[in-house]
Amino acid sequence: MPNAIEPTSPRSLARVRSTRRSARFGAALATCAVLVLGVTACSTGSGDGAASASSSEVALPPAGAGFDYQLGGASAVPDGASVVARDSTDEPADGAYGICYVNGFQTQPGVDWPSDLLVRLPGGEPLVDPNWPDEHILDIATDPNRQAIAARLATSIDGCADAGYQAVEFDNLDSWTRSDGAFDEDDAVAYATLLVAEAHEVGLAAAQKNTADLGARGRDEIGYDFAITEECDLFDECDTFTDVYGALVFDVEYTDDLRGTAAEVCDRVAALDPAPTTIVRDRDLVPADDPAYAYTAC
Repeated sequence: MPNAIEPTSPRSLARVRSTRRSARFGAALATCAVLVLGVTACSTGSGDGAASASSSEVALPPAGAGFDYQLGGASAVPDGASVVARDSTDEPADGAYGICYVNGFQTQPGVDWPSDLLVRLPGGEPLVDPNWPDEHILDIATDPNRQAIAARLATSIDGCADAGYQAVEFDNLDSWTRSDGAFDEDDAVAYATLLVAEAHEVGLAAAQKNTADLGARGRDEIGYDFAITEECDLFDECDTFTDVYGALVFDVEYTDDLRGTAAEVCDRVAALDPAPTTIVRDRDLVPADDPAYAYTAC
């Protein structure tokens, strides 16, 4: 296990979907406490909470709360936002429910991994994400590999908890769709279950990132507590997530690829019952002092 938090950015973080992939706690915030064993203190979705190996309590984000996605760099929290996602290398936002970004299924640029934990092509070179050519696909095909990779990522997860975050999101859950058949959805579910168990063990809620194809497996088998989605309106799949997680879905749409205007996006998501919390951001999620910055809250 490495001695430092696995770096997870900065970079241009909005995930490009080549396969239509179905990026400090304020005491006054209204949150729900959930027993990870599945006993919830309030309703969070359309079914029972998932079982997990831990009996510790985790705090869920307040449903319907204002949201910002600051993976391209930390900046002031927008007015009305009380849930903020940042990279694990950044401190959580003061006075907000903090979600810590960790690239759980692929490597980060400049971070060395043991060769046997990477998917390899026939020629021996590591398989890369075609949209992120400096990220290699982690090989989660076997239980020994899954255990070894999860142990390595535990340092990042524990670091998120130590920094004061309340939750963690693990990116690239759908890496099996880019693995050239090296592993499948069931392998991804088995591995994700290890990551979520570690998160729960240190008191963090865990967010499913994208991957609508999982249906309820993310909640019922893996143990995810809520969802963070990118472009669920663009791909007309927001209700796939709200059917599972209720109003605990936090969606990011991007200004360079909308179905109509931002106002039309907001009107569509508002018509859903329950509705996801939706924002429209610039593609690179830059800080507020960058000229390319854009932020609209629905």
